[in-house]
Amino acid sequence: ERGLLPPAAFLPVIENHPISVELGEWVIATALAQMGIWAKAGLTLPVSVNIGARQLQQDDFVNRLTVLLQAHPDVPPMSLELEVLETSAMEDIGHVSAVMRACHALGVGFALDDFGTGYSSLSYIMHFGANALKVDRSFVSDIATTSENVAIVRAIITMAHGLGMRVVAEGVETPEQLKILAGLHCDEYQ
Repeated sequence: ERGLLPPAAFLPVIENHPISVELGEWVIATALAQMGIWAKAGLTLPVSVNIGARQLQQDDFVNRLTVLLQAHPDVPPMSLELEVLETSAMEDIGHVSAVMRACHALGVGFALDDFGTGYSSLSYIMHFGANALKVDRSFVSDIATTSENVAIVRAIITMAHGLGMRVVAEGVETPEQLKILAGLHCDEYQ
């Protein structure tokens, strides 16, 4: 009825519904299928897929991910990275940490998305075993004009690098933002 919608228009509506798990699985399967097409063309490109809290907390998440990976043997698992909202990871730290460790054993990496906007304790970051932190766009958008944002992003980058993680800045839209982030030794930009 409403045509093509951006994710922000429908994801909040379904996030607590079982269909969110089915949709999340479809997204992973579709990403792996595309990665397989690229692999056959000689391209090995990393792909990040957002994972909702409900999907991540399914008891059989790792088993289902294993089946999806096995269906695409031409896709190296290390080229798939799952993005988890910081707030989702905090809901059940023990379970999420165990899931992340099991996925790492499969070769799949994790990134903590929208970092800095939740209420997590910094001590928990080490338990998650994420490969990357994604700096929320709210810190990036005013980085060229707000010294506080520069200080926050610098601190996040320093901490992440000290923990052996990559840092991805979200919402980089201007050359000036890119220049500042590069000067802070940010690893990747979106």
